[in-house]
Amino acid sequence: MKDALAIHRWLLALQIHHEIVRLPRVLTSADELPEVLSASPATCVGVSVFEVTTRIGPEVVATVAPVGAPPRPGTVGGVLDVRRVRPASAFTVNSATDYAAGLVCPLLLPDDLTVLVDERLTRIDGPVHTPVGERHTALRIDAGDLLSLVPGKTVDLSVPRPRGEPMTARLVG
Repeated sequence: MKDALAIHRWLLALQIHHEIVRLPRVLTSADELPEVLSASPATCVGVSVFEVTTRIGPEVVATVAPVGAPPRPGTVGGVLDVRRVRPASAFTVNSATDYAAGLVCPLLLPDDLTVLVDERLTRIDGPVHTPVGERHTALRIDAGDLLSLVPGKTVDLSVPRPRGEPMTARLVG
């Protein structure tokens, strides 16, 4: 499993300014970041993992979005134009991301994992907080730096899209 030290070393190697924050109490999921850090839910970033059924077969998809407004399965299904979407099991999350379920960091995700980034994150000017796979720490990093390092497509995950509407119509970046 990936942890704060792996992320810290990777960011140092890239010379990205960041801070590993020691939390005043333990996290059980990214949803608790705003409360634990007394931060706005819009500036706390979480990763949701879904199992989708495509025309080819099953696939795992990760979404990166504000914890205060996580994407709905129907929205993810509309973006990808897939037949079935459901939240992934903890086992699937752990296996697909190499992070503890609920505490997935948007950084250092596997190259073969499809990642969708909520375009609302592009409007944040300043630092954001995200889990690092551990219950006692979080990452504080500039939103622009985070987005430049997340290997995914930026899409509108704020509203459901009718099935059949092409994803390219809503791509942001």
